[in-house]
Amino acid sequence: MAFTKQATIKGAKYNYVLAPTAKRYTLRDNGFTETSSGNFQLARPLQATPQSKEGFKLKITVAKDLGTFKMSVTTANGLKTVDIFKDSQQEMVQEKFYYLMDGMIDRGLFIKEEI
Repeated sequence: MAFTKQATIKGAKYNYVLAPTAKRYTLRDNGFTETSSGNFQLARPLQATPQSKEGFKLKITVAKDLGTFKMSVTTANGLKTVDIFKDSQQEMVQEKFYYLMDGMIDRGLFIKEEI
């Protein structure tokens, strides 16, 4: 998956764009870690219990220039991308995804655009 200026996950109602207020320290303050290549990466579980080793994981990677990013929801091991919006049984996971993204919007990392 390539870095883009706006991204979303399959089936979501919104596109997300990096906010102009997003800075390196803002990313670090919100749980992003700097990779060896200089990019910033966040991986958050989307299950009811964070200690659970099964379920889905939200992965967001921001390029080191803070201009582009990519995001996906993967299996717990991070190897396969999944669509959490195709199944109505995943409602709690969908709510958690929107909750996490809304939290990052409130902190000035992203801007939400309706599709």
